[in-house]
Amino acid sequence: GAEAEWQRKVDPSLLAEVLAKPAGDGAAQAEFLVRLAVQADLSAAAEIADKTAKGAFVYDQLTAVAQQTQAPLLAQLAGMGVEAVRPYWITNMVWVRSDLDTIAAMAQRDDVAFVYANPQVALDVLPPENEEVGLRETAVGAVGAVSAVEWNISHIRADTVWKLGFTGQGVVIGGQDTGYDWDHPALINQYRGWDGSSADHNTNWHDAIHTLTFANICGVDSPEPCDDDDDSHGTHTMGTMIGNDLAPSADGWPSAAANAIGVAPGARWIGCRNMEIGNGTPATYSECYEWFVAPYPLGGDPMTDGDPSKAPHVINNSWSCPVSEGCTTPDILETVVNNVRAAGIVTVHSAGNDGANCGTVQDPAATYTASFSVGATDSNDNIAGFSSRGPSTFDGGLKPDISAPGVSIRSAFRGGSYIGGYQGTSMAGPHVAGLVALLISANPALAGDVDAIETILQETAVPRTTTQGCGGDGPTDVPNNVYGYGRIDALLPIVEQFPQKQFLPFSTGQ
Repeated sequence: GAEAEWQRKVDPSLLAEVLAKPAGDGAAQAEFLVRLAVQADLSAAAEIADKTAKGAFVYDQLTAVAQQTQAPLLAQLAGMGVEAVRPYWITNMVWVRSDLDTIAAMAQRDDVAFVYANPQVALDVLPPENEEVGLRETAVGAVGAVSAVEWNISHIRADTVWKLGFTGQGVVIGGQDTGYDWDHPALINQYRGWDGSSADHNTNWHDAIHTLTFANICGVDSPEPCDDDDDSHGTHTMGTMIGNDLAPSADGWPSAAANAIGVAPGARWIGCRNMEIGNGTPATYSECYEWFVAPYPLGGDPMTDGDPSKAPHVINNSWSCPVSEGCTTPDILETVVNNVRAAGIVTVHSAGNDGANCGTVQDPAATYTASFSVGATDSNDNIAGFSSRGPSTFDGGLKPDISAPGVSIRSAFRGGSYIGGYQGTSMAGPHVAGLVALLISANPALAGDVDAIETILQETAVPRTTTQGCGGDGPTDVPNNVYGYGRIDALLPIVEQFPQKQFLPFSTGQ
């Protein structure tokens, strides 16, 4: 009957969540996402070469569709007295916190495609492989006195690319994570909100945590970048992308830094907090993606105050959204990621830490074709045991797309210190985001051309083969479902941008 009809449009886990709670006094409430049937057609974005114009087109289309189609639904919610409502445009949906009656009313609407659950989900993180190695250490000695390029940075030859004059200059990297220690000595000079003497966090930082679920040191709606994770997860990942504690004006920058921990120290970074102590929801992930496509000021209106010209070139996503903890419908973030890509932004995703079996790339958003998913390798270029293998459980496609160092990684720790011994695909992804910045700084015409950027990185990776045989892979197949196209190399893709140029001789040995 009619009841069964609307229930088919509701995530069963959401119904279970609400029905399991005691009724009365608003206790039987849950967060959910109402996805509308009408979605914007962004196919024309592919014909726009200029990244800023592409982003503006995507923002205009998505916000127009949301504003035109959400009004009747929002009016009904208001009429029912539902106040906990937040419209989104990155995919045409509305976040709601309410009861079973509201869920039923939304699902019965012809203009609603599906009602998704939005419970708390957790960060996919591994403990350091060795607590001794993982002791929090503070750099000592005069800044820049000793050149200290981390092994993982030199292993992918990023420091050789710096010698050619490419450090990521002119490129903006976005990160969505547990937050960031923005004034850490290795991060502050690269933060887009810092001009050398004062900070402006407008359009450079967004906090998607609006309600307190756990006690966290950043609270909610933090007005400045803040990392609430005890393991400093976000700060560590950003360090690997851009970290360097030497002032850019100093002699020998960036290689002479005491802590040359980042791939692209000449890039700028902006950030969004999508997790509260490692716990996010599909809504917080979507909100950060939305902010990146068109950053808006603190307290601004996402529908009208977004500025696509402030969007990053690449976003690092060292998180996953498992079925057990929220992403119960596999396609929940697919349209979101597709729309971010349509805006000309590379979305780098950690493949996950669910290996070593085949078919363990299983959690959004690493599962999607539009995501550039990254496996983790060690210093010998062997895949880490924990690194998730393909094929993707979402569509059977090849995953990961590529691999990068993700074992024994030293980077920034909140409070101005450093920590080594971190492992996880969360550590691998940031290398790829940094490499995208190096590549665009060498060839700015690549900005916004996600297909071209990904193809270049795949074709210049160090090929790695495997006998594991995931997805029918043969022992000589490249790409494969363990390494993707192989372990990233920074030098080859940069040199390839200048076929006519003779670089001065230097060692290209690895």
